Amino acid sequence: MGATFRQSMAWLHTWTGLTVGWVLYFIFLTGTVGYLNNEVDRWMRPEAPLVVALPAAPEIIKHAQTYLQAMAPDSAQWIIQMPGDRYTNDLNVGWLAPASDGRGRGQFVWQILDAKTGAPISYEARETGGGLALYWMHFALYHMSRQTAALIVGVCTMFMLVALLTGVVIHRRIFTDFFIFRPAKGQRSWLDAHNVLSVTALPFHLMITWSGLLFFMYTYMPLGLTTLYPDRDARVRFSEEALTLARATPMIRDMRLPADTGAPLAPLDRIVSDAEALWGKDEVASVEAVLPNHGGRLTVRARRALGMISRDSPALRFDPATGQSLGPVVGTTYTEPGAFHTMLIGLHKANFARPWLRALFVFAGLASTAMIGTGLVLWSAKRKTRIAEGAKPPIMMVVIDALNVGTIIGLPIAIAAYFWANRLLPLQMENRAAWEMNTLFITWVLTFLYAALRPYKRVWIEMPLLAALVYAFTPILNAFTTDRHLGVTLPAGDWVLAGFDISMAILGVGFAALAWICYRTRQRHISRVESTAHVSALGAA
Repeated sequence: MGATFRQSMAWLHTWTGLTVGWVLYFIFLTGTVGYLNNEVDRWMRPEAPLVVALPAAPEIIKHAQTYLQAMAPDSAQWIIQMPGDRYTNDLNVGWLAPASDGRGRGQFVWQILDAKTGAPISYEARETGGGLALYWMHFALYHMSRQTAALIVGVCTMFMLVALLTGVVIHRRIFTDFFIFRPAKGQRSWLDAHNVLSVTALPFHLMITWSGLLFFMYTYMPLGLTTLYPDRDARVRFSEEALTLARATPMIRDMRLPADTGAPLAPLDRIVSDAEALWGKDEVASVEAVLPNHGGRLTVRARRALGMISRDSPALRFDPATGQSLGPVVGTTYTEPGAFHTMLIGLHKANFARPWLRALFVFAGLASTAMIGTGLVLWSAKRKTRIAEGAKPPIMMVVIDALNVGTIIGLPIAIAAYFWANRLLPLQMENRAAWEMNTLFITWVLTFLYAALRPYKRVWIEMPLLAALVYAFTPILNAFTTDRHLGVTLPAGDWVLAGFDISMAILGVGFAALAWICYRTRQRHISRVESTAHVSALGAA
């Protein structure tokens, strides 16, 4: 382990990183895709309407009210979900229809409207796992129980935390490493890349690892909870004592209907304008009316939480007959531990993040993924220097090399295959979403086999080149199989769909650059070996 403390920490850093590095790479890459799961969902459902420039919120809400007034004037409840964010790209209106037998609460009926005209829109999206399936894999893995997956991910995350902390200890020149990168230097370049990626996003690495452990902390350490709160009723008490305080006023979430006054609903466009004056333009997320035309209850909710500690987005109550504001809806207040826990979980998910901040989270996630990948390659590169030129490497090195290439390059290829399956599988295929995911794993297994059968130095050229091809051709495949290609999405201003295609092309260029770097490195190595052999031959002569 080493004679000094730093040497011991270096040993611990190396082996904690290597032992679970391939699983961590999978977790971080799929988790990073999870920051864009809604955007990936949209691309994988090309039947959905394009998202174009929207009219002002008061005009949109007027269309929704007109439609609901015509279709369900006597409904007990209306809900209007506004378009314009990453979660709701359609104008969705819903109303509570009476039960068919005249008893009970009935069920909700939903309709999508054109935000510009208020006309009904209908489309049938293909069956797909979408971006959510990739997001779930980073903590639920695949084809295993949630408990087992949580334990595996938890152990790997704890190893990651140890690797990060020991990495801080062994890097004495942590700030110097931020500015040092020496390309084309073999093992030295891998170390520089690993150091730069580690230091650049170190706060993100620590936050995302620690907060990830909090998701299942009672799965990892259940004894205290089960001892002090042994039954179900006690768990409710624990939630109140440890996480939340009593609500200051009752939440407006009960479905008990107020008295019917017969007062018609005020114009919602004026009410939305008042809410926007408080929250800002385009910040209204939804409007809920109970007994809308009978003087019931009217609640307007904002898109975002004012702070990460709040469980619910800000909401206002209005008098449905006069449109007069009745003040904010009081949400849940937290104990200090509950507030801290909720804040960390909010940071981990980044649900609060606006586009530019979300892009920063994505880049930080990719930096974490690349940090793990460069660490795995560095371990292999260091040990290869101890093997004589031309000697056969030990079987362990062959296995680790195949795991490195199959994970670092093979997993991105498999994810691209998942996108290709979405476009190529028959639309009416049974279990289509499952076969999209099956395509991912079948492709991934094939990349491992290819990496094991090909020479190591060649496979580092061939696999990135394959990745470059599949990513660069994804927008082309999209153009041949749908009408949601760049020629349509760019003029329409649908930047989510256009951005996905452009991102695929950029990734293709990135993998092509990696293939070229690996090729040039191999050529320099061959030239160096030939030059050494030539000098040796001259010396012998």
